Amino acid sequence: MYAAFFRQHGGPEVMETGEAPEPVAASGSVVVEVRAAALNHLDLWVRKGLPGLELDLPHIGGSDVAGVVAEVGPGVEGWEVGDRVAINPSLWCGECEWCDRGEHPLCVEFKILGEHVPGGTAERVRVAARNLYRIPESLDFRVAAAAPLAYQTAWRALTNRGRLAAGESVLITGASGGVSTAAIQIARLLGARVLAVSSGPENVRRARETGADVVFDRLEGPFSDGVRAETEGRGVDLVLDSVGEATWEQCLRCLSRLGRLVTYGATTGPRGAVEIRHMFWKQISVSGSTMGSRAEFEAVMDHVAAGDLSPVIGEVLPLSSIREAHQMLEDGEVFGKLVLEP
Repeated sequence: MYAAFFRQHGGPEVMETGEAPEPVAASGSVVVEVRAAALNHLDLWVRKGLPGLELDLPHIGGSDVAGVVAEVGPGVEGWEVGDRVAINPSLWCGECEWCDRGEHPLCVEFKILGEHVPGGTAERVRVAARNLYRIPESLDFRVAAAAPLAYQTAWRALTNRGRLAAGESVLITGASGGVSTAAIQIARLLGARVLAVSSGPENVRRARETGADVVFDRLEGPFSDGVRAETEGRGVDLVLDSVGEATWEQCLRCLSRLGRLVTYGATTGPRGAVEIRHMFWKQISVSGSTMGSRAEFEAVMDHVAAGDLSPVIGEVLPLSSIREAHQMLEDGEVFGKLVLEP
């Protein structure tokens, strides 16, 4: 089959396309014919090489996939060839303590499609049948592919970890990214007031169009000053951050009393300074979040399928342009999701 992959870690130049082994449906699994696959920053990190991540090379990336069931393996019930599906990229064992509690992203053997195992930047991909989500005819494959990783990550971070409630306020950093654009929409759906941080007038405009009530351009000065002014010194109830080190202190300063900070990434570095006295005096909580449980994935995908949430697609390219796609994402040229079609 035709696929996009890399044979060694490095920059966008290591990406190539060509023939790859055909996946075969095993017991409990299916093969999906890929109609659309969306890239994430995770694809860039995997390509560059993550500490402790050992891959069988060449490696096919791509965590976000939508397509049609092409082959059904032994023991699979409820699915037939031709069914339209999106794939949950979270992979869990189903047997450990955390899986028993329904906390699949905390599974002791947790993996992600396209990171730890071959993914969907190919004509076909194999996945466990339990990872399938049936999509209606009304849902375009491109839109369905743009949702899984970003929307389940944003949903869990805002609802489970952040406990965002109607009438509260939330600040979302890195507002041009896939998870952040999803979070803006989800926060509005939950009835919150949304403040966001992006860079440059075009990204600021698009963040507003996505649903943010107020957007701060980080290139124009400290966004924490803007948040304090906008909230008349109170601060926001919740900060959702993926930037990490470069924004950490500002994020903490933006919080109100009993404020919560949820982090799901650290694109600018893993170390953030904390003024401990500030935390206990204002009784601030800090927590982490990664991906989502099966129930959380299906809950947010139900909203996508119903049209309550609309993934923002920045670019659509053929799979043959995989190198260009990686370069565009690395250069920050895409607002929302970049979708590839085999």
